[in-house]
Amino acid sequence: MLHIKDFINKMSVMESKQNSTVVLTIDQGRGLRDDIANLLADLHKFNKEEDTNEETITVQVKGGSF
Repeated sequence: MLHIKDFINKMSVMESKQNSTVVLTIDQGRGLRDDIANLLADLHKFNKEEDTNEETITVQVKGGSF
């Protein structure tokens, strides 16, 4: 996540300077790509686990003497 944080900081600096171009080195681009890919893999894994952990909840409502 270090590369994502660096990218966000770089974007903030460029926006404050009203610059319209952001330049990344190939190493920065690769790091950003890898961080994004890891986040997407984690999200996919999380969503898959969430789908398999479905549980059924039964609720009974009794009115008593109502």
